[in-house]
Amino acid sequence: MLYISVIHLFLYFVPVLLAVAFLTLTERKVIGYVQLRKGPNVVGPYGLLQPIADGVKLFIKEPIKPSSSIPQLFFFAPMLALILALLLWIPIPMADAFIELNFGVLFVLAISSLSVYSLMGSGWASNSKYALIGALRAVAQMVSYEVSLGLIILSLICLIGSFSLNQFLTAQEETLLLFSCWPLAIMWFISTVAETNRSPFDLTEGESELVSGFNVEYSGGPFALFFLAEYANILFMNILSVVLFLSFYLTLADMALKASLLVGFYLWFRASYPRFRYDQLMHLAWKSFLPMSLGLLLLNFSLPVIFSGLGPGN
Repeated sequence: MLYISVIHLFLYFVPVLLAVAFLTLTERKVIGYVQLRKGPNVVGPYGLLQPIADGVKLFIKEPIKPSSSIPQLFFFAPMLALILALLLWIPIPMADAFIELNFGVLFVLAISSLSVYSLMGSGWASNSKYALIGALRAVAQMVSYEVSLGLIILSLICLIGSFSLNQFLTAQEETLLLFSCWPLAIMWFISTVAETNRSPFDLTEGESELVSGFNVEYSGGPFALFFLAEYANILFMNILSVVLFLSFYLTLADMALKASLLVGFYLWFRASYPRFRYDQLMHLAWKSFLPMSLGLLLLNFSLPVIFSGLGPGN
């Protein structure tokens, strides 16, 4: 029945949104303690209700629409960003998965590549030079690191022999790909930090100007949608990292624990490291990760030929 599928889809996405809400609280608490302060501790016991208060405050505020903006695209861009961020969770292998896709890796790559349109649309529809420059920076950064992410996934597919995310779980029943493909794992994790525009790669805000990037003209509900999409993407990329490299006897609790550990690195990076220059960001993508990932991809392509040549018949 259609309404059962709608309810199932709703129940599938609600835990993601709740996890996003409390990830913001965790981030503020961790950064607060790193800076020797308490962080949010007023709303609710120990500040646990602070994400709910922030969400209510944002959604009841009147959204400001710049008079020179393109209204339809201006309000459609944040909705598109959140929809794409939630769609990415569909092929994740779980006990009660919404759908099982044989080409889950291709689905993830296709949907993640569409997210640049929401950022570009928001910057262009705002009709603001600051929003447009922030959007151009974000799109260039995401496209650059999607190249290395795609090559790394393709290298793993050569080893696994399947585009299904469930097959990655099966292939790691004896040993983790983290140990056999640790250069790919390191490049993958750094690329995911850059792909989600997180510190020290948060170049959308700029080095000297105090603006927010592509969402500088947004407020209220539309800004909250961008905020939810950003943190949903952070959680998803860490869950995907667990599936690709750390899925040894993977259960739901095991997945959540490993993903929480990787999220902890994101928070540590934000609290500790200064922002890169933009030329350093692009140098890392095109002159470091791209040659290394291409070389490892060629090596993985040649492994079947090498081992077939070393067979007993030769």
